[in-house]
Amino acid sequence: MGNGNLGRRAFVLGVLSAPLVARGALAQSCPTGRVTITGSFGKAAFNVDIADTESTRAQGLMHVESMPLSQGMLFVYDRPQQMSFWMRNTLIPLDMLFLDDAGVIRHIHHRAQPLDESVISPGPMLLRGVLEINGGLARRLGIEEGDVLRHPAFVSEQEPWSCDTAD
Repeated sequence: MGNGNLGRRAFVLGVLSAPLVARGALAQSCPTGRVTITGSFGKAAFNVDIADTESTRAQGLMHVESMPLSQGMLFVYDRPQQMSFWMRNTLIPLDMLFLDDAGVIRHIHHRAQPLDESVISPGPMLLRGVLEINGGLARRLGIEEGDVLRHPAFVSEQEPWSCDTAD
C-alpha cells in the first residue's frame, strides 16, 4: 500500500471500515465514504478514506504522493481521547481538522509539513476524529473552528441529523 495509489487504498479502507457502522441505523443507511462541512463559508464536501482501526490509523496517508482536492482521510476513534499525529513518511502537506464527538471542528492544524516528525496535537482536549485534507485548503475554503463535519461516525442524540441533507 505504500505505492501512493490512493484509489487502491480507498477500496481496502472501505472494506476495513466495518466498525464504523456500529453507530446505529443512521450509520448503516448513510454512505461512509463522504463528509460535508458546514459553516459561515457555506458547505464543502469531501470523499474520504476511513481510518478506524489501529492498522489503518497507523498507515494514514503515508507514502501517498498526491491527493485530489476533493479527497481526504477521516480518522475515527471509538471514544473521545487526546490525540497526537506526526508526518513521518507523509509526502504531501496536510490540514488536520480535529473533531469532537458531534463532529464539531475544535482545532485546525494548518499545513502540516511533509516528513516532519514534530508532534501535532490540539492539546489536552478529548476528541473523536481528525479529517486530513490537502494543506492550505481549509483556509482557502474558509473552514474554521466551530464549523461542523457531518458523517455517520459523528451522530449523536443531541445533534439530530439525516444524511439526506448532507449531499
